Amino acid sequence: MNTILVTGGCGFIFSNFIRYMLNKYKDYKIINFDNLTYCGRLENTENFKDNKNYKFIKGDICDVDLVNQIVKRVDVIVHGAAESFVDRSISNAENFIQTNVYGTYVLLEAAKKNNIKKFVFISTDEVYGSIEEGSFKEDSLLNPRNPYSASKTAADLLAKSYFSTYNLPVVITRSSNNFGPYQYPEKLIPLFITSLLEDKKVPLYGDGLNVRDWLYVLDNCEAIDFVMHNGVDGESYNIGGGNEITNLDITKFILKVLGKNETNIEFVKDRLGHDKRYSLDFSKIRKLGWKPKYNFNDVMNSTIRWYENNEKWWKEIKTGDYLNYYNKHYHETHKMSNNI
Repeated sequence: MNTILVTGGCGFIFSNFIRYMLNKYKDYKIINFDNLTYCGRLENTENFKDNKNYKFIKGDICDVDLVNQIVKRVDVIVHGAAESFVDRSISNAENFIQTNVYGTYVLLEAAKKNNIKKFVFISTDEVYGSIEEGSFKEDSLLNPRNPYSASKTAADLLAKSYFSTYNLPVVITRSSNNFGPYQYPEKLIPLFITSLLEDKKVPLYGDGLNVRDWLYVLDNCEAIDFVMHNGVDGESYNIGGGNEITNLDITKFILKVLGKNETNIEFVKDRLGHDKRYSLDFSKIRKLGWKPKYNFNDVMNSTIRWYENNEKWWKEIKTGDYLNYYNKHYHETHKMSNNI
């Protein structure tokens, strides 16, 4: 597994994953393939961009020729690139179908042609849909309820079919909601933290009683690494944090840490097709040898403090200055990275 291709490595989860891998494995080479869409930020790679074992290539996973050129050089693919924000998929699903389904197909085809040693497909707990009681197991019925989760379900099943049909060594991870540093501030936790830091109210959908299981991003990174090395080909693995909490309660947690009160909550009309509760049974990966290690309260506190201490990072996004900055500086600085 000397050379690993990570797709979407300038985004939240996979910039953390690359940093984790480079720190842990001194003999692995990482190629980060990212199209730098609105939530892919080169700043997320700033503290490892000069690592001798790291290379960045800007490009689209739907670009068949470019993908084939890159995959010829790698042993393992960790496919994390995706359109992932439910609200955006509800307003316009086209990019989700193109990137999440067709882009996965392009990568699977390239992996098949080049005899990749392992293809790790990053799915989501949202493929299962909502559950009122109990928890989903890996063999539970997939029942997506919005265009985002439907596109991930299609890609999930497509990846699994390449194992069944072509014996491609595919493993699939389905994690619960991630949180931590570098998360784009459209998702609940970073949006609420940064809004409160700006003395703005936070928009809470419906009654706020929707339940999510929160997983610290570094726990997920370790789990993906674990599945890459120990997962059985053709199998799926749920990755949970064991931290089920309502959106209202997590909002109250953030308010308390930041010294705010509940008058800062603005209840808004519920999202279309809003799943009530996600819950994963992740005993399968536990039996294999992985379990989450981070304490929820501790890492929630450290996450809040990270956004407090990195105001420039998120203010550029929320003011729109980032796009101007990218066009002015990063495009010229990194266009040479397309040279493979």
